[in-house]
Amino acid sequence: MQRLSEERRRSCTLGPSMGTRTAAVLLMALSCATAACQSAPPARPDPPVVPASVPQAPRAMPPASDSRASYHFLLGYQAELEQETEQAIKEYQLALQTDPSSNYLKARLAVLYFTAGDVQAAVRFADDVADAPGLDAQMLGQIGGMYAAAGKPDKALRLFNRAIEQEPQRSEHFFAKGLLLANQKQYAEAEETIRSGIKISPDSAVGYYYLGRIGVEARDFDKATTHFEQAVALNPAFEPAYVALGSVYEAKQDRGKAIDIYRRYLQGVNPKNREIRHHLIRLQVSAKQYDEALRELQEMLEEDPSDLDAQLRMGLVYGEQKNYPKAIQQLTQILTLRPSELKVRDYLGYLYEETKDYPHAIEAYRHNLTLEPSYFEGHLHLGVLLYRTKQYPEAIQHLREASRLNPKQPEAHIVLGLSHFQVEEYEPSLQAFLEGIRHNPDNADLHFNAGTAYDKLNRFDDVVKSMETTLTLDPHHADALNYLGYSYAERGVKIEEAIALTKQAVALRPTNGYYVDSLAWAFFKKGMLSEALAEMKRAVALVGDDPVIYEHLGEIHLKQQHLSDGREALLHALELDPSNDKLMQRFRELGLGDPAKEDRIRQAIRRVTERKAAPSAQ
Repeated sequence: MQRLSEERRRSCTLGPSMGTRTAAVLLMALSCATAACQSAPPARPDPPVVPASVPQAPRAMPPASDSRASYHFLLGYQAELEQETEQAIKEYQLALQTDPSSNYLKARLAVLYFTAGDVQAAVRFADDVADAPGLDAQMLGQIGGMYAAAGKPDKALRLFNRAIEQEPQRSEHFFAKGLLLANQKQYAEAEETIRSGIKISPDSAVGYYYLGRIGVEARDFDKATTHFEQAVALNPAFEPAYVALGSVYEAKQDRGKAIDIYRRYLQGVNPKNREIRHHLIRLQVSAKQYDEALRELQEMLEEDPSDLDAQLRMGLVYGEQKNYPKAIQQLTQILTLRPSELKVRDYLGYLYEETKDYPHAIEAYRHNLTLEPSYFEGHLHLGVLLYRTKQYPEAIQHLREASRLNPKQPEAHIVLGLSHFQVEEYEPSLQAFLEGIRHNPDNADLHFNAGTAYDKLNRFDDVVKSMETTLTLDPHHADALNYLGYSYAERGVKIEEAIALTKQAVALRPTNGYYVDSLAWAFFKKGMLSEALAEMKRAVALVGDDPVIYEHLGEIHLKQQHLSDGREALLHALELDPSNDKLMQRFRELGLGDPAKEDRIRQAIRRVTERKAAPSAQ
């Protein structure tokens, strides 16, 4: 009897990350749709970064013997003060042509080239002067910061040490050196160096902020929290410390304290800070504090009704609340003003899906593809929806394109293979799964689905290999445990292993009636009839009307000589699936009569015939 139907294969349910795309996933996908979304902080603060050359007013050049050098230097100096970097470089280069031995000019050019993004030229000039005597501490610090940012920590450290020797009373030099050491994961020495700077400037919020950053890198979040709090206490308006402190609380999974930190900043420092307000809203949404998030967004829109970023977030919050009509209205308004926002329209398509308005969802996804034919998410989401609505040929077209555009994304390969599977194209189905495995060899779901395709192609050894690979990658893959266990039981091989596998599947999902059915069938094959009957009755209670489960129930009753119960169960199986010719024949062979003469079976056959004829009659 054929047991591994679509309902039992379980692969066609797509799983939580595919068939039902959660709003949380879409919130991430939309994170770059607007400027406000780009401000979301990381799970923990960024690692310490040694400040590169900070633009400062250049100090006067030592007197030059050639007046032309002095002239061009003065023009470059003026351009640098006015932040006209390219002009400053040009003038300093002219001055250097007249005075090629000037280390000062080379040092300034190194800093300016780095500022302009020409790292190669910056390093070339810096190498000429890094070891030269006479550079002041400010210049040493700037070139050191440049070397650090260019990935040359040893050279940077030497220059920071020289700067400290020249100006031991300047905390900035200690801070720069400390951050460089932290980047090299020399956390103890880094902390000691930063504390040396704090001794010079005990009221430095920046120093404690850097200590906090080092604590984060060392994964000592308690210490980091203490130092960020010290930075805030010393400078209650120091925004980076608030953001870092909030991020640490997030890393500690303490969203409540993170929310409190941002509220403190908004209430006590700058209630209009848009970036912090968006951080707060993001946290409120993740904490399901939807009403609070909506109040904050309403205030922002009252201050600036044209704030499209706040409008977008409001739509996302409505979506999280499952208030789909308001969410759809909000996003539709945004698209009126920003018709080219693909991710916004993609989310709108998802909302239509949630309301089961599939025509509008399809329209939204297709509209995105008219704007951008190579939009991966458009092909993927349209393909998945077409699959769900059983429009398999068109689904295959879009999923094939999605898998081509982004072969590293396993979902496109999985649903492409399932679409072929649904139209009984088992070889193309297998090839889709294998292509996915080629790009994603560690994806357990791809191996599982490949196994189901091998099963349809009667390649049982490959079924076993695929399921075993799936379980090696994911020992708790319930579908693979169930599939392999039932496959053994159905073939009457490795029955002990079949029982063990299906028991594991049921333990993982005890309310899955199909898994319970598999376990019952394995017990039956082992001859454990009492256990088989108890589990099969539980499967019926969990699943309800399913022809295979009732067929199994009938077989168990008959094995126990419960002829009346067995006959009734098999007749009910045929009512549910009157096209099962094998069961019809077995019913007769068992001496239970001719099921085709039963009125209930004739009615079932008539219903199926009428249902098949209905589409062609329309």
